[in-house]
Amino acid sequence: MTEVQSVLVIDDEKINLKIISDILSDEVSIMLAKSGEQGIRKAIEYKPDLILLDVVMPEMDGFETMARLRHDVRTSAIPVIFITALNDSSHEEKALLMGASDYIQKPLHTNIVQARVRLHLQLVKQRKMLETLANIDPLTSLANRRKYKDVIEQEWQKAITHQGCLSLLVIDIDNFKQYNDCYGHATGDKVLQQVAMVLAKQALDKGLVARYGGEEFVILLPDHTQEDAAEVARLCMQGVEALNLAYSHEDFSGKVTVSVGGTTKLPNLSCSSDDLFNTADEMLGLAKKSGKNKILWKLPSNPHTIAE
Repeated sequence: MTEVQSVLVIDDEKINLKIISDILSDEVSIMLAKSGEQGIRKAIEYKPDLILLDVVMPEMDGFETMARLRHDVRTSAIPVIFITALNDSSHEEKALLMGASDYIQKPLHTNIVQARVRLHLQLVKQRKMLETLANIDPLTSLANRRKYKDVIEQEWQKAITHQGCLSLLVIDIDNFKQYNDCYGHATGDKVLQQVAMVLAKQALDKGLVARYGGEEFVILLPDHTQEDAAEVARLCMQGVEALNLAYSHEDFSGKVTVSVGGTTKLPNLSCSSDDLFNTADEMLGLAKKSGKNKILWKLPSNPHTIAE
């Protein structure tokens, strides 16, 4: 199903709002605002794909409205098309220098308005597609390390604000090199995909699953206590074992399993999100050294084996 894109029209004249709404309503979802102040509020709340902004308005004109939109991180990326009856090239230049995507002169011509809106909405679609691709690991279709870094910073700040907890699992596939040596990298890639599906299934709607690199994955679990997060880790470990990915070649044989390092923290301003990862990664290293196929959790005094 094709997602309907949205356009916010900001104009103090009711007749202009109606004209533009009539021109575009068959193709997009329209939101209307009668002032710059109201337009900014709606832009923040609804995050439209495109804004059509009148230049001449009382109290707060289009240029001031544009400046405030551009200086707010919540609206700074929304493209803006200025609409005005002013026939002055200096105004057009000012609008473009402020970051406007386009400039339409009144009186409005239906075909021109539709064509320009379609063009900029298509550009929005392409930008969002590129942003999505930039955040996805192409082999497993999970989030990649870049996406994980973005999300953990957001969740870290949110947890500080709301005094919530964050749990993190760092997961590594045991014996992956041996499996690759037995059956080749193409088959190894299929193992990565199968493990990724197990992790995604167990963490569905609970948090972010990402491929951190190579055969290492992370699961970020906001508002999950140690007990809740450890249960997710157990299910992941059991799910990978159930895949029954055995290998046998010359001097070595075995089965693909996972080791998990975990930690739960109450974020605060005296530490950073890197501390969360480093602690869980340290536990993963200990789990690998102590026999693999187990979960080690960081407790205040010492590592604690959750399951094996």
